[in-house]
Amino acid sequence: MTIAYNPAARHEIKVWDVDFRTAPGGRALKARIYQPQGAGPFPTLLDLHGGAWNDKDRFANVPMDENLAASGILVVAIDMTLAPEAPYPASIQDANYGVRWLKAKAASWKGDPSTLGVLGSSTGGYVAELLGMRPGDPRYNVHPLPEALGLDATVNYVIARSPISDPFSRFQQAEKMKRAEMVQKTRNYFKPWETIFEGNPQQTLDRGEAVSLPPLLIMQGDLDDNVLPAQQEKFAASYRKAGGDCSLEIFKGCEHMWVAQPGVQTDRAHEMVRAFVARQLTALRRAA
Repeated sequence: MTIAYNPAARHEIKVWDVDFRTAPGGRALKARIYQPQGAGPFPTLLDLHGGAWNDKDRFANVPMDENLAASGILVVAIDMTLAPEAPYPASIQDANYGVRWLKAKAASWKGDPSTLGVLGSSTGGYVAELLGMRPGDPRYNVHPLPEALGLDATVNYVIARSPISDPFSRFQQAEKMKRAEMVQKTRNYFKPWETIFEGNPQQTLDRGEAVSLPPLLIMQGDLDDNVLPAQQEKFAASYRKAGGDCSLEIFKGCEHMWVAQPGVQTDRAHEMVRAFVARQLTALRRAA
């Protein structure tokens, strides 16, 4: 790999949408391409949106996607199946397909598929963690990609902002806080209910399952009462104990969705992600 990336660089970007795939109910899922302008090739990043498994789409993380693309990263944000359309593991199946699809498409958008990483926010972070840990899982690898049969869903790294690393603990927190809507959204996604334990990143590690452990960055607000910082600390410790490289960064004075608003801590998150990507690319070059 000869790709160069300067996290302090600034590029003009071109943004457009393309067809991605179709949700079980027939809704057209789209992908938004954020392409740096220049010769390339550019490192490549797949963005997975949050929304409590029931809401949002590829537009959920626009400020972060634009910032990263302007630094010289090809960023592709995809729509995913929502719980009203299909429960777990439909969104993870979309993401698994998305990795393979982007590997096949990246070069045509001046991206380098060999550098692909994944970014996920909130429930998108949950999807990203399971995607990184179980890239070849037959439960997730169900959507064929005939034009690229030889590609798999492995990723070089995972970045997760406020991820739902333990959905059952988050469900218990929602009950404690009397957040009936969040409780219901969780039940919408995990049908049958037992899948909240099977499709649980924390419990996957607790069970000692054989998993992949790509380098992981978790960014977490210290005032988040949706996903408690202690849950992220537990997950990070379990990830490291299993042999993975996990960086957990706590953002002071920040709640669950702090990156949605401009500010010092949002700027810090953008800078941290760019620096993390740069480190992973350096490690890839050394390993090549």
